[in-house]
Amino acid sequence: MTTTTMQAAVIDRFGGADEIKHRDIAVPKPARDEVLIRIDTAGVGAWDPYLRDGQYFEEAGGKPRFPFVLGVEGAGVIEAVGEDVMDFDEGQAVYTYSEDMERGGFYAEYATVKADRVTPLPKGLDLEAAGAMPADAITALCGLETLDLESGETLAIFGASGGIGHIALQLAKRMGARVIAIASGKDGVALVRQLGADAAIDGHGKGVEKAVNEFAPDGLDAALVTANDKSLGPILEAMRPGARIAYPHGVEPEPKAPQGVKAEGYDGESTPERLKRLNRLIEQAPFHVHISARYRLDQAAEAHRAVEEHHLGKITLKIASNVAD
Repeated sequence: MTTTTMQAAVIDRFGGADEIKHRDIAVPKPARDEVLIRIDTAGVGAWDPYLRDGQYFEEAGGKPRFPFVLGVEGAGVIEAVGEDVMDFDEGQAVYTYSEDMERGGFYAEYATVKADRVTPLPKGLDLEAAGAMPADAITALCGLETLDLESGETLAIFGASGGIGHIALQLAKRMGARVIAIASGKDGVALVRQLGADAAIDGHGKGVEKAVNEFAPDGLDAALVTANDKSLGPILEAMRPGARIAYPHGVEPEPKAPQGVKAEGYDGESTPERLKRLNRLIEQAPFHVHISARYRLDQAAEAHRAVEEHHLGKITLKIASNVAD
């Protein structure tokens, strides 16, 4: 590798989307246990604005170094490996999610990340889809693991047309669950039906309670809650005694479980074993990562505005060509 500088989307201080600047910075060098990835696509997640405006660090503690390169997930090709890295080779296509929020770094042409947070692309997934999904896919899988979901159980996914939800739906079907998907809008309902939901309902419309009761007349076995509003109530009330609820930390307000139902918050933690399990599940059948909009790297501020509006699935930054479709 001969280049020493790269294009990146950075912030010099916390604030709104206007604080995101597009500029040249130094290419990072991988430590002994890291790889350097030439980024093809970075995902823009619902959590990214909370990193940008400082809310995440205010609540969780810590502070990034400025200029701070945004982004916690992406996919690309390995450019270099650290001295202690044995499992990856230069030129290998990979994807990654790093929970080290203070580090960030994927809104850029190159990023370094610890090798144990990196995994090869599963069969059937291209770099764009893989770059869009890692944080949501890991969070979805952790939620289903928290629920200890078993084949044949009935599962409600609240927020099923969002980034986490539409991936959780596909993973849950691979695990043998029967899924009712509570989506956002007619377009969201159409998406989750396309992805294999056994039943689907618009959470913003009428008839949620009726739809859930018809789907699971004896009560739901489990629910994965990725958001919270007034339409969540009928889902929680339809849980059978002994049922389980899981929700990612950050869902506000936290869901309140009915008596006899367990509710548990969790974090999406990336581990080598979980990444392997995710890849195995993805490879079982055709897998769709829904990308609602693509932006260039120099359009990162626009992508942040878009992610806070209604959208299905994920929004991405296409970095390798720096040209949006």
